[in-house]
Amino acid sequence: MIDLEAVLSLRAVATSGSVAGAASTLGFTPSAVSQQIKRLERDTGVALLERAGRGVVLTAAGTRLVTESTPILADLERLGADLHTTSTAHTVTGEIRVAAFSTVVRGLVAPALADLALRHPDLRLPLRESEPWETIALVASGQRDLGIVHRWGGVALATPEPLVTTPLFTDVADVILRRDHPLADRDALRPADLAAEPWVATFEATICRQWLRRLFDGVPRAPRIVHESMEFENHLELVRAGLAVALVPRLGRGELHPDLVAIPTVEPASTRDVLAVHRRTQADSPALQVALAAVIDHAATQPR
Repeated sequence: MIDLEAVLSLRAVATSGSVAGAASTLGFTPSAVSQQIKRLERDTGVALLERAGRGVVLTAAGTRLVTESTPILADLERLGADLHTTSTAHTVTGEIRVAAFSTVVRGLVAPALADLALRHPDLRLPLRESEPWETIALVASGQRDLGIVHRWGGVALATPEPLVTTPLFTDVADVILRRDHPLADRDALRPADLAAEPWVATFEATICRQWLRRLFDGVPRAPRIVHESMEFENHLELVRAGLAVALVPRLGRGELHPDLVAIPTVEPASTRDVLAVHRRTQADSPALQVALAAVIDHAATQPR
């Protein structure tokens, strides 16, 4: 008997390109993922992974197993959705596992989940915070059911064919300056205006950091990043202390301290599209439908 959980681990390796990446996506240790795949190799009697440089790739047998198990897993998912449909028209049960980036958790997901808890008390909605690329992998591999992601300007965010995307709204990011900064009286700022400034930014691997670098395309030696933090609240405090400037999205930002001003960028504008993603096989799931509808409703209340 083939262990479907182990197949999910093998599929995560195929998606992420490494055992470590699969472990991060699945929330396991690399050792646990390796053990699952080794057990799967013993059960099937064939090698499923082979070394390629410092990483691993699927063998022909491993690729076939992932490919041919996909419709089976999809059928099981549809069956699970059907089982969660009750005879009472307005009752929804089951579980929708949500993944979302930090600012949308504060600005949209938390109130949406609170409303769902009141309207559908038998629906479980566990939440995991994750970066957009990780969220895509989590939903595609079946580890999460509904993801909320963002896509900045020209920064790529590939979505595999089995995923359905639903546009929610467009968020704007502003340059945050101290009120006494020489540029604080501007209505808008161009990248060249900020070429000499010290910046605080998120970590190198994040989409937000990649957009900040893209913003300064064509501007030599910019941006000059001197501080790193994953929390935008920390960015605001570092700006307030006079240590840096920052690019901070409006979503989930809250009211600024009187010492700070927010100025949009132009040429280019700093905007990001916020999207919901789910697997196509779950489109008919009542639980997924009500969760997505709640997210869409709350997205409609976001400032434009």
